[in-house]
Amino acid sequence: MYNLKKIEELLIQSGKKLLNNPSEVNYASSDEANALIRDLENYSHVFVLACIMDRQIKAERAWDIPYKLSQIMGGFEFSRLLKLDEAEIREIFVKNKFHRFNNDMAKNFYLAVQRIQAKYNGNASLIWKDKPKSATVVLRFLQFEGVGIKIASMAANLLARDYKIPLADYICIDISPDTHIKRTLRRMGFVSKNADATEITYKAREIYPKYPGILDNSCFEIGRTWCKAQKPLCEKCYLNKYCPKIID
Repeated sequence: MYNLKKIEELLIQSGKKLLNNPSEVNYASSDEANALIRDLENYSHVFVLACIMDRQIKAERAWDIPYKLSQIMGGFEFSRLLKLDEAEIREIFVKNKFHRFNNDMAKNFYLAVQRIQAKYNGNASLIWKDKPKSATVVLRFLQFEGVGIKIASMAANLLARDYKIPLADYICIDISPDTHIKRTLRRMGFVSKNADATEITYKAREIYPKYPGILDNSCFEIGRTWCKAQKPLCEKCYLNKYCPKIID
């Protein structure tokens, strides 16, 4: 028999386990690209720029962009980026087909570099240094061109969950509804059939107000691994006996 309270408990438990245990940062498609993304000490700007690129394309493709650009430039030190003007960055994006929206994302990339220099003296790690409030980190990401609440919250969540960056609280880190998460929460009976991002966000806040984003990876993993759009593998999912399986 289905039990939504038990599902909530297991989703939170899974999220806490990920938060409290070591995590391997593997967002890009190659070991070399992931090594660059992991190095917050020397290349904190890579993380910020990759987050900004993560829009309307596959995540791995977006997170590959800094590494691919570094190969073209011969390195990815921030000083190298500052030497490029917007037209040069656009040319690189268009020529190499980095993104679905090369012109717009090249502009966002350029403006992000300029903001990191002007606001953070070329050191992007100042965005999350000294244990800021989660609202502060989300707000700082929102101030970059092209970044909405979904990306800003995702960035804060990745820093807290995968990089183990200490924050004063987690209350403003929301879930980031993608296709997998929307499908999973709908089939579990938490949200309506045509739930939009707002409904999903507030449902996550209701389930775990101290850290709504803790549900993000749990739901994503279930959606990608078992709760597939076609032919879901319900019997293999750890929520199988509690889930109402609202599949249409």
